[in-house]
Amino acid sequence: MRTALVIGTGLIGTSAALALAGRGVTVHLADHDPEQARTAAALGAGTDETPEGPVDLAIVAAPPALVAGVLADAMRRGAARGYIDVASVKGGPRRELESLGLDLSSYIGTHPMSGREKSGPLAASGDLFEGRPWVLTPTRDTDTEVLNLALELVSHCRAVPVVMDADAHDRAVALVSHMPHLVSSMVAARLEHAEEAAVRLCGQGIRDVTRIAASDPGMWIDILSANPGPVADLLTDVAGDLEETVRALRSLQSADEAKRGEGTSGIEDMLRRGNAGQVRVPGKHGSAPRVYEVVAVLIDDQPGQLARIFADAGRAGVNIEDVRIEHATGQQAGLVQLMVEPSAAPVLAASLRERGWAIRQ
Repeated sequence: MRTALVIGTGLIGTSAALALAGRGVTVHLADHDPEQARTAAALGAGTDETPEGPVDLAIVAAPPALVAGVLADAMRRGAARGYIDVASVKGGPRRELESLGLDLSSYIGTHPMSGREKSGPLAASGDLFEGRPWVLTPTRDTDTEVLNLALELVSHCRAVPVVMDADAHDRAVALVSHMPHLVSSMVAARLEHAEEAAVRLCGQGIRDVTRIAASDPGMWIDILSANPGPVADLLTDVAGDLEETVRALRSLQSADEAKRGEGTSGIEDMLRRGNAGQVRVPGKHGSAPRVYEVVAVLIDDQPGQLARIFADAGRAGVNIEDVRIEHATGQQAGLVQLMVEPSAAPVLAASLRERGWAIRQ
């Protein structure tokens, strides 16, 4: 691939453009808002000048509801040898293109499974997709050359290609992305009018659950409007679980010992089902999940503290598998949770103590 046209210079489009430009591909940028394309160009993502002829690959990074129209326009004017989109829904846009009577041999739907709560070109990064799954949904009509161009794009972005059926993809993202986003928003909505004294008690648990609720509502309306059926089906199942959980909690309030026992069993069943589902979430690099030991270190909120901890862990010969930070309420301090292999935990804890770190048991 020598040339590419990115249509839509938001977070995803600009990030892909940055990755391609960094690999020596000549990238042309287009957007319904010319200022946004100029911003992406200023970031080094390419040029906002119109290409003189067809490019190798056109990448449409428009909202799901607009994807088919933007693709159809690009295909009719012969903008590229191959066309892809990066929308988070795949079945609908393809059916729209089919209904327009277009030859889809030069098109393949794709979806990079990566993003941020922030949007726009200024939030973009050339390494946004590194190590992340990038779904490709070819059909029997897809030209081999176009599939190869898409695979080359994924390679330039250092993502991991995953081939799926378009409708299976839509059901999958409803489960792992769209439905969880709505649930996160529902939990966060409980905080909107909560008493300030209660909100000040927020810890890492509520931060974890509500983090994705900070995303742009307009963007999510576009996404959910393109995949409402599968999301509604999943929320129906969640609603059933909520009803059972509420019933069990009410039983725990009963003066009747038998009812309290039923309530305990109901809550325990839900928590165990949650355990069983959580362990299926892939671990690092998409590998099987692993159980790590936590070494908790108290730190002051000062520049360089995290760098010192990581450096000291390196001196101890211990690899940090994951890390979390809990900020203390009302204090300039926090708790850094270092996840390591169980056999390495005692070594790391002893080494950090020797270097003056406060370890919480």
